[in-house]
Amino acid sequence: MNIMMLLEMASSGFGDRVAFVDPDAGTSITYEELFEAAGAAASYVQSTGATRLAMLDVSNLAIPVALFASGWAGVPYVPLNYRLTATEIDALLARIEPAYLVTETDRVSSFEDRDGVQTASREDFLTMARGGGDAAGEWSMDQEETAVLLFTSGTTGAPKAAVLRHKHLVSYIIGSVEFMGAAEDDAALVCVPPYHIAGIAAVMSSVYSGRRVVQLANFSPERWIEIARSEKITTAFVVPTMLSRIVEALEGEGDIGMPNLQSLSYGGGKMPLSVIEKAMKLFPNCDFTNAYGLTETSSTITVLGPEEHRTAAAAQDEAGRRRLVSVGVPLPGIELEIRDEEGQLVPAGERGEIYVRGEQVSGEYEGRGSVVDADGWFPTRDAGFVDEDGYLFLDGRADDVIVRGGENMSPGEIEDVLLEHSAVGDAAIVGVPSEEWGEAVVGAIVRKEDVSVEVLQDWVKQHLRSSRVPERLEFWDELPYNETGKLLRRVVKERLS
Repeated sequence: MNIMMLLEMASSGFGDRVAFVDPDAGTSITYEELFEAAGAAASYVQSTGATRLAMLDVSNLAIPVALFASGWAGVPYVPLNYRLTATEIDALLARIEPAYLVTETDRVSSFEDRDGVQTASREDFLTMARGGGDAAGEWSMDQEETAVLLFTSGTTGAPKAAVLRHKHLVSYIIGSVEFMGAAEDDAALVCVPPYHIAGIAAVMSSVYSGRRVVQLANFSPERWIEIARSEKITTAFVVPTMLSRIVEALEGEGDIGMPNLQSLSYGGGKMPLSVIEKAMKLFPNCDFTNAYGLTETSSTITVLGPEEHRTAAAAQDEAGRRRLVSVGVPLPGIELEIRDEEGQLVPAGERGEIYVRGEQVSGEYEGRGSVVDADGWFPTRDAGFVDEDGYLFLDGRADDVIVRGGENMSPGEIEDVLLEHSAVGDAAIVGVPSEEWGEAVVGAIVRKEDVSVEVLQDWVKQHLRSSRVPERLEFWDELPYNETGKLLRRVVKERLS
């Protein structure tokens, strides 16, 4: 197994199809050209003596070339977060030397005199790769070799480098994507950052299916809508915060002007019920899919599919309708369990930590080893519960549990109740230090209409035990999210403390 197998099959099966389009630069590359560019780039990277191929840039044609070139060259691909500070980027580079770094032109001078890093601009890298040079020799088929090193967000301490081996990534793609499954006119709009597992998965899954990928370097709802219309996009992946902004931008338009759009997938964070309901009304002929996964699981592990969306949206009972905020059921080949703090299985409906097992699951970090147990189970550190029909509901991170007077409370449970109130647009609940209770329940609310703190406190009391009623609520204009739609709960906690 090697991720290059995916591109080799694509090049042989539909080499003349356009693979990737950079609308900002006005450039594109076919599958055959991508294969040839990856081979030439692999040969050059090998000649540099670098042991890692690093990428520090927004989405552009260099991204897929570098990803597959690294697989061909036998060196890990390491995409870096371009939003980090110079000091943070420097610390990550120190961990992957000697490296060949591809970055945007304006950044090249920052790394020119650095030992252990050979730097090229995106333009120079693409010129070299597409210049007709000789390809590297045969790539390794050792499935245990590292394909991608992906740094986690590092919200608690230094970022960890998740190890994704070729067997993990190829297993995920072959198990979830149909080869040549895309029609010739299918086009995917990709706007997730290339340093996120969703961005890497989007590249590989689109290549294997034969889809044309239109890259959006910097998201704005206006630009997303413009490209979706002009490029006749048929499918797209967004995070919840992106979908919310797209819905807001389109509300009030009689015709959304996207007759080609057939499917919308979303994930990366918790989807508010009001947002997905509005989106389904705006795009009535569109198939919606909610995908949940982690870096350490090579992307998606559970899916709530289009039919399940429609069934839940049409449900008359509250329980059926709430399934719209579920992340669905495990993919074939994935096993999932919910366990308590002692590692014991919990019954349906009871919250606990999510454990997963499967061929695509890595659970390994460079320099730290694997956290997968002897039976192959990976502790995700995500909290949630499974209903009686096997549908998974997320409930934040296991570490986010609030301990008030010795009682464990789920912030997600309280947030879900608040979001059911018509005046609440968004909610974040955290625990802050309390002399009396150890931790006190407090929160931040984004209002859709005027409402008092007392009304919302009473609302929670009506639906949950009185101990779960927030002692304090603040009204904010917006909640802090990262670029992939995850609530920055630590920021909320700092402000409310």
